[in-house]
Amino acid sequence: MEATIEVRGLRKRYGPTLAVDDLSFTVGPGRVTGFVGPNGAGKSTTMRMIMGLDRPDAGTALVGGRPYRTLRTPLCRLGAMLDASAVHPARRARDHLRWLAHANGLPGRRVDEVIELAGLASAARRRAGGFSLGMRQRLGIAAALLGDPPVLMFDEPVNGLDPEGITWIRGLLRSLAAEGRAVLVSSHLMSELEGGADHLVVIGRGRVIADTGVAELLAAASGGRVELRTAERQEAMTVLARAGATVTATGRDTVTVAGPPAEQIIELLTDAGVAFTGISEHRATLEEAYMELTRDAVEFQAAAGREAQ
Repeated sequence: MEATIEVRGLRKRYGPTLAVDDLSFTVGPGRVTGFVGPNGAGKSTTMRMIMGLDRPDAGTALVGGRPYRTLRTPLCRLGAMLDASAVHPARRARDHLRWLAHANGLPGRRVDEVIELAGLASAARRRAGGFSLGMRQRLGIAAALLGDPPVLMFDEPVNGLDPEGITWIRGLLRSLAAEGRAVLVSSHLMSELEGGADHLVVIGRGRVIADTGVAELLAAASGGRVELRTAERQEAMTVLARAGATVTATGRDTVTVAGPPAEQIIELLTDAGVAFTGISEHRATLEEAYMELTRDAVEFQAAAGREAQ
């Protein structure tokens, strides 16, 4: 089976709310695709339509070239975690996974393998109702991996994880992609995907804002800006602004300069007698790039309501 997710022209309305509006993108094999956007942008709704849990008003969503509903062994084709709390609280973690394995015709040894992979060995006999959110996330990830599927989809998988857990999930995602799988990971925080995603699909108001590689996005967001360190911050800002540069104070002794190249900045400051101690190309973070992209979708960031389901 081909390791892909293909979304073409998806549209979904809930009453007066257009949750997903003509959405199209592809999740390819061998890479982690981050699916990001403000809360309420339509990420969870899209993922539910991919899995056939919600029926789109228009468009198609295919897993390996086929609708999810037509897959004969779905857990072996697409492993997904959409809701970490979707497990009976009285059921022990191992029993939950054994039940899933039995229902899908999977060998019992696979349960032990995913328990180890998800770091659940010490909690396998505990009831899920006593799990922290982070432990429920690990159990959901273990369940998604049971069928050893070529396509994986996780909705906000780092919720509730401590820094060590976040590092673990990043490493796991990258290793799964390195095996040739297609991995789709949603998040409303770009920082959670830092160092983990290869490609990004950014949405807002149910539409694609950007569909790009991480490296390309960071290069565009950096925009040829220069970081300048100087004890004479105000004097440097005045000189550079008079030369037509856009100058922003970023710290007590640091500024970001957009416009002239580093060589010209050095010349301007030297001629004006303004001392500086460092100058370097500005490297934007994913969070900066994300904030720039979603500026027009700010209403979703301010809204307290959850995503359309």
